[in-house]
Amino acid sequence: MTHVPAAVGEVMQHPERRLREGACREPRGATEGAGLYERIYALVRRIPAGKVASYGQIAAAVGGCTPRMVGYAMAATPVWMDVPWQRVINSRGEVSPRAHGAGDLEQRQRLEEEGVVFDPRGRIDLARFGWRGEGRRRGGGRGRGRDQGAEQR
Repeated sequence: MTHVPAAVGEVMQHPERRLREGACREPRGATEGAGLYERIYALVRRIPAGKVASYGQIAAAVGGCTPRMVGYAMAATPVWMDVPWQRVINSRGEVSPRAHGAGDLEQRQRLEEEGVVFDPRGRIDLARFGWRGEGRRRGGGRGRGRDQGAEQR
């Protein structure tokens, strides 16, 4: 079982608290190395509208983190911060369901507004809509394969 720092767990269980100013700073102990969330956010900002990337793809490109940590960073994104969190999905090309709230419906709606198409099973064609990055990858490719737990199963 993976340890979830209390502050991250609190944000994930109570997403409405994201609305309070300062409620979603990077929690102490949530990441290894200062500024990991900032590095994740900087990379996610480079995903163009109409394209998506997986949690694992972002983790491999950023380095020093797991797909699950990318998921925590996306869940902790303050509403006032300009990060297109909706463009990060699971490795199956699906929007990951949320334990609380309707964030997955909002994510799908935002992606559709950007021109991303879902098939009847709710999947995105990664060959068509997948972001290929900017030619620089760390960690040797696709990370650890599947997005090992970044999404709620």
